[in-house]
Amino acid sequence: MQSFEHIRTHVLGQYTVGTNEPYLLGVELSLDGGKRHQGIFLAELEGEDGRKYLRISTTIAPPTGLDPRRALAFNWEQRIGYLALSDLDGVPYLHLCENRPYDGLSAAEVDRMILEIGGLGDKLERAFSAGGDLF
Repeated sequence: MQSFEHIRTHVLGQYTVGTNEPYLLGVELSLDGGKRHQGIFLAELEGEDGRKYLRISTTIAPPTGLDPRRALAFNWEQRIGYLALSDLDGVPYLHLCENRPYDGLSAAEVDRMILEIGGLGDKLERAFSAGGDLF
């Protein structure tokens, strides 16, 4: 996978896609036998050195009442993904993200990241929203 277009072609053939824009895809991931759903976004980023990266992210919950120390401790413990804060329609939300350089990125790795970020994101969403399924 050397470009976002290679990733787009793969994702369109494997997943339900709701958003399909230049350098942005929105995947509708079905979890728990179709009982739960998680929106996953794939976007292209460019590093300071000009290298291209794939960012896979999912929205978790608003940060209301969140202790930033818990979020930082979570980030430290993770082998895949990290928590970040970003606005969604002008409202801050907690996101689970992963960035990978295109160099050496395979279709299997893209699938693995979508499923891991989606599954972990859904678990975090459940914890932060008392079992809700908002995203």
